[in-house]
Amino acid sequence: MSKTSNLPGFYKLDREERLRIVKNFADLTDEELNLLRNTGSLPAELAERMIENVIGVFPLPLAVAVNFLINSRDYIIPMAIEEPSVVAAASYAAKMARQGGGFHTNSTESIMIGQVQTVRVKDPYAAKMRILEIKDQILEKANEQDPLLVSLGGGAKDLDVKVIQTTVGPMVITELYVDCKDAMGANAVNTMNEAVAPLIERATGGRVYLRIISNLATKRLARAWCRVPKEAVGGEEVVDGIVNAYAFAAADPYRAATHNKGIMNGIIAVVMATCNDHRAVEAGAHAYAARTGHYTTLSVWEKTPEGDLIGSIEIPMAVGIVGGAVRTHPIAKIALKILGVKTAREFGEVLAAVGLAQNLGALRALAHEGIQRGHMSLHARNIAIAAGATGELIDIIAEKMVEERQIRMDRAKQLIEEYKGKT
Repeated sequence: MSKTSNLPGFYKLDREERLRIVKNFADLTDEELNLLRNTGSLPAELAERMIENVIGVFPLPLAVAVNFLINSRDYIIPMAIEEPSVVAAASYAAKMARQGGGFHTNSTESIMIGQVQTVRVKDPYAAKMRILEIKDQILEKANEQDPLLVSLGGGAKDLDVKVIQTTVGPMVITELYVDCKDAMGANAVNTMNEAVAPLIERATGGRVYLRIISNLATKRLARAWCRVPKEAVGGEEVVDGIVNAYAFAAADPYRAATHNKGIMNGIIAVVMATCNDHRAVEAGAHAYAARTGHYTTLSVWEKTPEGDLIGSIEIPMAVGIVGGAVRTHPIAKIALKILGVKTAREFGEVLAAVGLAQNLGALRALAHEGIQRGHMSLHARNIAIAAGATGELIDIIAEKMVEERQIRMDRAKQLIEEYKGKT
């Protein structure tokens, strides 16, 4: 019997029926099936209400980074990530920054941008003026959609209109500026976009198509900076190495991509732990890094006249502490409790500090001891486990591979066989 993924009504089946179909399609063993059945701390009933076609859950290691001093307050940072050395690097970098007074942060209001696209407009620039003429009417209509948000001081605060030239002709883009307060805000903004679309169509004589939030949150920025004594990073030569590494990334997008990936290692791990939208945060960050037309770094590193290191970062931070899975996923609720943030703005500022710390850890490793030393030691454990090592043998095999500088699956298997032959 041939296999097919054409499965009408699959979403209507219960989880056991879906599991049976997937088992037959992928030739899963009973052991593999039982692993999928084990949903652990996320109840299956809750998982099924979060997304569709659920067959199980996918656990990640949940760790905490320590040593963070942000605005003179101590934080323990929950991180969900599979990559070795990220948590250790963040904790170590926070310890270095702590010697210079820790991290300092600030942020803008929690303003998200909603875009309403209008096409087939005969007089786009005149249409722009007509939209601006009814600005108060549009904002009033938008705010009728979320009286609770408005009562909390949020809601649609302003709008702007731009005309863009595209391959299919000019488009009139109306942008709503919505203060989402402690929510990420996608649902609220999109609902407002939908509601104001008819007003915009009447004003322009055109046709509205897209009514959607932008993940380039340029009006919702978080900033962090720190001063790190030269002694804390290993001396003035290491400071020079970090500044030179930054300069390389600032000038070369190929290096900048990895530089910023290191920043996002820390940020996304915390965003994942709290069940925020990590795709939105990632997209916004990289788009912000390219906003001038040249993809560059999200952070800046400089050397003071005294030889110390100063780092700073500015990044869009569309995150929330209410709404969506943030307050329904049981582990996300615990992660937020560990973090102890009281507002979405505070959360964004903490994330900016985490990103800067992660960047410092990576740059120091590159400038001082090489990125491989700590990272590969931890990576070796994963290779040992994948090769079949268990218990104490994992560390034995990992240490041997690091010593030999041969961190490979084939070598791990050889070492396991050699060890077994001796016992």
